Amino acid sequence: MTKFQAQGDEPFGAAPHERPVPRISIQAFCEFPDTGAALQRAGADRRLSKANLTVQLGGIQAAVDHHSGHVTPNLLIVETRLQGKSALDEIDRLAQVCDPSSKVIVIGRINDVELYRELMRRGVSEYMVAPVNPLHLIEVISGLYLNPEAPPVGRVVTFVGCRGGAGSSTLAHNVGWCIAERLHINTTIVDLDLSFGTVGLNFNEEAGQGIAEALSAPERLDDVLLDRLLLKTSDHLSLFAAPAVMDRLHDADAAAFEAVIDIVRQSTPCVIIDLPHQWTPWVRQTLLASDDIVLVAPPDLASLRTAKALTDLVKQNRPNDPPPRLVLNQTGVPKRPEIPVKDFAATVGLTPAAVLPFDPQLYGSAANNGQMLMEVQPKSQTAEAVLRLAQVITGRAPAPEADKTVLPMLSSLLKGRKQA
Repeated sequence: MTKFQAQGDEPFGAAPHERPVPRISIQAFCEFPDTGAALQRAGADRRLSKANLTVQLGGIQAAVDHHSGHVTPNLLIVETRLQGKSALDEIDRLAQVCDPSSKVIVIGRINDVELYRELMRRGVSEYMVAPVNPLHLIEVISGLYLNPEAPPVGRVVTFVGCRGGAGSSTLAHNVGWCIAERLHINTTIVDLDLSFGTVGLNFNEEAGQGIAEALSAPERLDDVLLDRLLLKTSDHLSLFAAPAVMDRLHDADAAAFEAVIDIVRQSTPCVIIDLPHQWTPWVRQTLLASDDIVLVAPPDLASLRTAKALTDLVKQNRPNDPPPRLVLNQTGVPKRPEIPVKDFAATVGLTPAAVLPFDPQLYGSAANNGQMLMEVQPKSQTAEAVLRLAQVITGRAPAPEADKTVLPMLSSLLKGRKQA
């Protein structure tokens, strides 16, 4: 069983097409505006963030005219409105100005098997039929540059709080623990709150320099150094802890964070990112580059404002990805006015993946003992809800299970309010 193979289950990690496309140049010459728009949407996707894509109209003839005096890019995408021999004649003219090392994707309007076969014989990399789906195009491009023998990469799940004290770190650590210890998926929790991180405290481990040392020289980070810097707490769980000290400032740039996360996901099927409550270029980039995003929000106005802003930002910048998951935390605090769950969800535009009640006794005991919620009270409503959230995030349980988690909690909260 490999490190990407969960016990008794299918391998876990990011799908092959979700591996980021390398730094390549892509030029597209379209015949129709709708194709150009689809290509623009694909170019804005996080998986093509390293590639340089330019799109213009004119089709194959425009590509021939342009590259008669210019070197062709790594990938050339051309659209034709012609069929049969006429389309093949166009491709033959393109071949005369195309560098042999360049890959070519042809987009047509007819699902023609014979045309497809002839294009493949001429060295075309792929033939797609319009209208083009941006995500399908990304999968095709990724497939052209993915080494079939390359090892899989892990899935990056980022937790972010919608205000300070929202409990996103505690939730990230507990979900990561459940994924590792209950679902038996190798998991690394990365604490990016370099000065105030709590992953060491929550797991009762000595933090050390960990992630800070990796960020100081990301070019040195390899499997050997990574193994030395990680804190291995069990067969399935490792921690990339923050030093949480005040005697130094951390000023790594966004590229360093990206490089470190890329190395970690090459060695671990599931990577849990614990983001600090701040807004910097590297925080924004890390958030938007994640495979999954979990927003953690108490039911108050400040959290509502931030949850709405983050949801809009994520949807705008990740049009080909599912929306973030919303977790409402610390609900039912005695005598505290709260925004009702239904109203909160309606404003943000997300159905909560989980609603976690305020339980200071459980959380306090777990924090003071350096334990996880399920270790302290495995049958508690909160611990079971966290486990279900872990199942939903990893796809080990169907999404409707999340709704079943929410309903008993809402009933319990409403019952308590009526009694009060």
